[in-house]
Amino acid sequence: MGSFSLLNIGSRAMTASYTALQTTGHNIANAGVKGYSRQTVELTTAEGQNTGAGYLGRGVKVNAVTRAHDEYLALEAVNTKSVAAMDRTRAVSLRRLEEVFSPGENGIGYAAGQFFNAMVDVASRPADDATRQVVLARAAEAADRFSGASDRMDAMQQDVEAGLRDGVEQVNSLAQSIARINQKVQSLQGEAQAPLDLLDERERLISALSEKLQLNTVKDEDGSIAIFIAGGRPLVMGGSTRELSVIADPLDAKRVALAMSEGQAVRVLDDRLLAGGDLSGFLQFQNQDLVRGRVLLGQMASAFVDSVNKQQSYGLNLNSQFGGDLFFDFHDPVASGRLAMVQAAVSNFGSTAPSLTVKDASKLQADEYLLAYDGAWKVTSRSNGKEFALTSLPSEVGFELSLPPGLDTRNRFLLQPVTYAAGLMRRVLDVSAGIAAASPAVVNAGAQNRGTASVSTLKVTSSTPDTTFSLSYVASTNKFNVTGAATVTSVDWTPGAPLSVAGVEIHLNGQPANGDTFVVSPTTQPRQNNTNALAMVALRDASLVGKSSSGAGGSTITDAYASAMADIGVRVQGATTKSDISTAVADQSERRRASDSGVNLDEEAARLLQFQQAYQASAKVLQAAQSVFDTLLQAAG
Repeated sequence: MGSFSLLNIGSRAMTASYTALQTTGHNIANAGVKGYSRQTVELTTAEGQNTGAGYLGRGVKVNAVTRAHDEYLALEAVNTKSVAAMDRTRAVSLRRLEEVFSPGENGIGYAAGQFFNAMVDVASRPADDATRQVVLARAAEAADRFSGASDRMDAMQQDVEAGLRDGVEQVNSLAQSIARINQKVQSLQGEAQAPLDLLDERERLISALSEKLQLNTVKDEDGSIAIFIAGGRPLVMGGSTRELSVIADPLDAKRVALAMSEGQAVRVLDDRLLAGGDLSGFLQFQNQDLVRGRVLLGQMASAFVDSVNKQQSYGLNLNSQFGGDLFFDFHDPVASGRLAMVQAAVSNFGSTAPSLTVKDASKLQADEYLLAYDGAWKVTSRSNGKEFALTSLPSEVGFELSLPPGLDTRNRFLLQPVTYAAGLMRRVLDVSAGIAAASPAVVNAGAQNRGTASVSTLKVTSSTPDTTFSLSYVASTNKFNVTGAATVTSVDWTPGAPLSVAGVEIHLNGQPANGDTFVVSPTTQPRQNNTNALAMVALRDASLVGKSSSGAGGSTITDAYASAMADIGVRVQGATTKSDISTAVADQSERRRASDSGVNLDEEAARLLQFQQAYQASAKVLQAAQSVFDTLLQAAG
């Protein structure tokens, strides 16, 4: 009986040592496999046998093979990896956007400045065709810079869409693989030991999935793992999954959004709830950074085009006609190919929509707005949430809305007065003689004037000015009486302030005397007049962009471009720093997980020798038991 017990002890010892050797070899073989968890053989002492004289040991038995796995460290690694992927994707995209806002001679601000500088030569030689041709060339270059920047943003939008579609395809594939493993784990749930390598494979898939989306995981009693995204929407439940898809944004068809299938329905996911992964990084860039770049560019394009075209309309060209548009007026409500500034939500009822009209391009803000009904129709800024009354829109944001009667109150509209403006910018004046360098009116002081007042400048502020009237100063009232103007009979005189009469501003230096007169008359020699060209040059240093509701503030076109570069630059710097930090945190979390669960080859090599020696010693026990058994057989024989 004793020899049989010794044989059992040796046999069990060899089995335990062999199992430990096999497990150690498995660890060594998978040391380089990403996500592999170190496996360990758990040995326990076999229950002793009561012999009456005491309990005799019966050796060892293999209790289980387990893997080194810490749920907290694994969860931390997954979450930090998700955030790092999101920050990295956004930072890379922002660096590409920064290239659009080039500094120096390659920038939009420089091209716009060169256009105004070219007008200086026209002001010096208003009839010279060569200087006029340079203005047309500079105008085309400025337009190309704006439209080229818009084209590059369009390409970035396409890259975002491609990245999202590729990412969604990977998400769906990973989710299906996890669901299949869930099914296998569920089918093996009744067995005594868990399928360790299968669990590792599921962890690797979850880790890969976390680089696409932020996940919330819940382990079910049957061993499967449920995965939720976007604030609690189920992606994987046991052996079933829900598919993601990329669809057009419900408010702007030029952008895209993520959606999840729920039965027969497809529901859009709120990008603010994604909070991690490549897909969230792409959507953040599209909905925040790329939109910001577009509205900054569109705001400048709108103000630049409006101010130049407006000044053109105030002057006379070489054919003695009022100037036509130098640039395409994309805000013109009747122009072919004009800017679409109102986007209807896909869920709207009916096809009626409000009409948006730009009233003052210098007050247009770098923003988009949502028009929705909440007891009353309200316009809300998408950048800061500020609400505007419909009646105050022209003074506050430079445009007005006209709502058709019976507009369904369930409808929503996205207002984009500047978003895509730069893409439509182009020069439309091709004839150099069409540049309106001359003023339609001139002003001359009366020959009998006795005061020190002299004409400084005459500036036309309307495309339909009165060009034939006279001014006579009355000292007792400190006014100029106006004769011949259609709408004005007198104007106050304030030294330093212009005299504004029916679309004409007259600036005087000095002090007029009682009875002094100034006569305004039509321009008869536009080839020799440079007044409107000088007014065009003055736009270079005028506040054209982003004025306040009172008309104060604002920036020159070059300052606005510098501010836009700084805005995008700050975003790049912030995103890069954030990406560096989140990447470092993710790397640290992964190192902690690997330190706890990974394979150390030095340790495994030491264990290999340990278990090899144990196996050899076990064989010696068997050899001794065999010798004892042979001796017993010989004695019995």
